[in-house]
Amino acid sequence: MENIDLDSVKSFVDTLWVIDCAILVFIMQAGFMCMETGLSRHKNSINVALKNAADFGLAVVVFWIFGFGLMFGTSYNGFFGTDLFFFKTEKAEYMTYFVFQAMFVATAATIVSGAVAERMKFNGYLIITIIATGIIYPIVGHWAWSSSYLNNMNDAVTQLLAVTGQVKTTGWLTELGFVDFAGSTIVHSVGGWIALAAVLILGPRIGKYSEANKGKFTGSSFPLAVLGTLILWFGWFGFNGGSNGAMDETVPLILINTFLSAAFGLLTGLAISFALFKKPDPYYVILGPLAGLVAITAGCNSMTSVAAIFVGIIGAIISIFVNELLNKLEIDDVVGAVPVHLAAGIWGTISVGLFSDLDKLGTGLTRLEQIEVQFIGILAIGAFAFFGSYIVLRLLNYIYPLRVSPLHEELGLNIAEHNATSVEHDLIKILEKQSDTGDLTIRGPQDPFTAGGVIGLYYNKLMSKLEKSESEKKVWRDRISNEVKLAVKVQENFLPKRNLENYPVHGINLAAREVSGDFFSFYPHNESVYFIIADVAGKGIHAGMVMAKASTLFEIMSRDKVDPDEMMFHMNNDLFTTKTGGMFVTCILGEYNLITDEIRWVNGGHQPALIRNEEGAYEKFESNSPPMGVIPQKDKSVYPIHKTKLNGHRFYAFTDGLSESENNKGEEIGIEGSIEIIEKNFNKDVKKQLDDITKNVVKVAAKNQLSDDLTLISIGK
Repeated sequence: MENIDLDSVKSFVDTLWVIDCAILVFIMQAGFMCMETGLSRHKNSINVALKNAADFGLAVVVFWIFGFGLMFGTSYNGFFGTDLFFFKTEKAEYMTYFVFQAMFVATAATIVSGAVAERMKFNGYLIITIIATGIIYPIVGHWAWSSSYLNNMNDAVTQLLAVTGQVKTTGWLTELGFVDFAGSTIVHSVGGWIALAAVLILGPRIGKYSEANKGKFTGSSFPLAVLGTLILWFGWFGFNGGSNGAMDETVPLILINTFLSAAFGLLTGLAISFALFKKPDPYYVILGPLAGLVAITAGCNSMTSVAAIFVGIIGAIISIFVNELLNKLEIDDVVGAVPVHLAAGIWGTISVGLFSDLDKLGTGLTRLEQIEVQFIGILAIGAFAFFGSYIVLRLLNYIYPLRVSPLHEELGLNIAEHNATSVEHDLIKILEKQSDTGDLTIRGPQDPFTAGGVIGLYYNKLMSKLEKSESEKKVWRDRISNEVKLAVKVQENFLPKRNLENYPVHGINLAAREVSGDFFSFYPHNESVYFIIADVAGKGIHAGMVMAKASTLFEIMSRDKVDPDEMMFHMNNDLFTTKTGGMFVTCILGEYNLITDEIRWVNGGHQPALIRNEEGAYEKFESNSPPMGVIPQKDKSVYPIHKTKLNGHRFYAFTDGLSESENNKGEEIGIEGSIEIIEKNFNKDVKKQLDDITKNVVKVAAKNQLSDDLTLISIGK
């Protein structure tokens, strides 16, 4: 049996382990996509998914061209690498290392994606990806991780140069003793800092912090977001485990610490949500385990399990607190990238100095010194990542606006950025068309397998019922319309049809609706003519029926030449007995004697009667009597008779359709305004005068539509 080369076996196992972990980290991209898509609104889901795919491919290419060289190339004074661009090697272990690190750089880019979701241009996000993966992440990674590659190179020339000091193999933070095992700061906080800079420049989504939303938008699918969280949790074993670079006795500790920190982070999120809301909040259940995972990443290889539990609990608390603080400050981070990756990442990096076994760290620093160095690393990396990205993005935003237009944001980036229609969008278009046209026959798209399609299905059922109902209503409306038209014709017959050419009396009536509650009538005798003008309180058919009753009573008693006061007395009591449903009638009725030129009238709660003399002055005759139909009367003296000789003067009476009409300023004209309009249109042709008055009122009325019935009579030569 040949001797087994144990070193070769170990190298093979280590390489296989790192490859397996790289695959697990790659799977995390699917987790990010599911979580970010689930926490974003459906109209932006395609955009979010495509950004996750695009930033991964772009990050790998940029990292291959120059990012890997900046991060792991020969160091320039510990600040950045100067070679290894367009990375190539024939050594399997180095290829494996590149693949693993490429997964890390893609993770840093994807962190930004979720924070800026729903309002950032796709092209703008690709620019951020280039900046993050090609410059910021590689440089800060060089500060703390460059030696992880160069110190393991077994190239003889490189080793010789390193020993002689001609090749610098460590970044300046590594030389200080800074430790970030798997990237709580280098990966996660860097992504969080860039995300914070981007959301500050972009601003919140439209309506996010309106009174109606109170800082909350409902994502498209919390189950999908939770699935994404579980995938991330699964992939994190590769994220932390692969950072060890070998399969040795440290790996089990790394994995159990990762597991416990996440689990206790989840329980902390649950506990806080129960304490605040008396129910498990899905968003807190997502933030909790992710914050625990980020926090333990920096020290998972050097802490006890008890310490890992504590780190996860505190990480979840900090993350939830920062999330609420951002909402209070109206800083819109869609998926909580800043609370989870930045805040929890900072805490995890500090916890290395607080809880790690110093012997396992191997920095030779005391605990206080280690804490101090951790803070230096956090501040240096944070300042470079935040201010570097903020300045670049702010300048870029002036040249090429990073945010989509308000119209595109409201429409959704699926359509605006990718022309990707949806059932929901098609349904909205149908609703808009239906709203514009009023066409109830239009039907929306329906699909039993999508939420929008199900809405469309039930919407179509509703519209079918509504269409049928409207059809039935149309039959009834047509029937009622015909009956109203018949009522109008009947009512028109109540207006004077007699030949009154030899009588100096004129009247006009305009209805605000089809059926008027106003009426006038003249009943002539040889020597005199009886007259009435009345206004029924109310409009429509009910008022028209009361009007018909009052008109009939007037006709009967005028034929019998009943005195005006007695006529008003009997009409009042008859209308009261009829029970007109609370309606009452104001009116002026009387008799004009053609021989003596004397006019007698009574006023039942109506507008004042007017008499115009030859000089154009008007005398008003007010009424203190009640309208007809209000209360029964025992004495006709309630309605006293006014009488005067006209002697060439002219008598006017009108309903409140004239006095309550409006002038050009939108003000009611009142009695004085009624006098002005009568006088303005005064001429000897009384019929033309009345026509001109009504035309003037209608012209000023809103949309040429009267708000009340208008009736006007004139008596006198």
